[in-house]
Amino acid sequence: MEEGKDQHTIPITSIRSGKGEAVCSDIFYYTNKIVNVIMVGEPHSEDWVLIDAGMPNSGQEIQNAAEKRFGKNNPPKAIILTHGHFDHVGGIIHLLDVWNTTVYAHPLEFLYLTGEKRYPEPDDGVEGGMLAKFSSIYPIEPINITCRLNELPEDGTIPELPEWKWYHVPGHAPGQIALFREKDRFLIAGDTFTTVKQDSLYSVLTQKKGIYGPPVYLTTNWEMAQESVEKLQQLEPEKVITGHGEYMEGAEFTEGLLELVRNFEKEAIPSHGKFVRNENKKTSG
Repeated sequence: MEEGKDQHTIPITSIRSGKGEAVCSDIFYYTNKIVNVIMVGEPHSEDWVLIDAGMPNSGQEIQNAAEKRFGKNNPPKAIILTHGHFDHVGGIIHLLDVWNTTVYAHPLEFLYLTGEKRYPEPDDGVEGGMLAKFSSIYPIEPINITCRLNELPEDGTIPELPEWKWYHVPGHAPGQIALFREKDRFLIAGDTFTTVKQDSLYSVLTQKKGIYGPPVYLTTNWEMAQESVEKLQQLEPEKVITGHGEYMEGAEFTEGLLELVRNFEKEAIPSHGKFVRNENKKTSG
């Protein structure tokens, strides 16, 4: 297994960094600097699953958070990756070194998880705030976890999570997925949309809550990104954890998501950027 060749610590954080919250008995999310990792399973259960693996060099921190909830020498049954961007796989090599577990991802992400292909360079000239301008420092080289990597089943089921289904939601990344549990309408959205304005340094630092589109500097296909948000809204979720931002539920979330769907081109798609098609660009004035 190998880290990406450009992996390095990113000097950006938020007021939630290092904090975890159980939002129901079997769903716990932990904020690692500016990104969330999710642990699904009852406390101290041996049947638990980790979703995503945080920022670069975060493996020990995530391991510590997991041991606090589930106990030592109790690895997850599986690790599910919503996608392979640097802030979702940053700690995975360390975790796989200490945990004998399997990783599942969508096959369209495999090139970035087997050392074969790097992601496109972030767009630091895109319309957006300070974190968009800083995005050239974000790692894009692929990791290599081939020996532990498996495809998610084509039928939408998720190994080790029988109550959940996965949905392909590309746009931000080719093989991005979201997870949904129908019994309580719980959505784990990856970066399909966020609950914080991820390009704004102030919003990220303070974790100012709202419903926003995917991070603008790493979203490479806005048409697909819009379709993916619409797909998730049609599931009628009532609770959500996104890759970035705080947990949301109830009318604040459902109305916010519907508003994003209705106004996606205006609210989410940047006015300019190398991944923005001319016909989608906003007009000024």
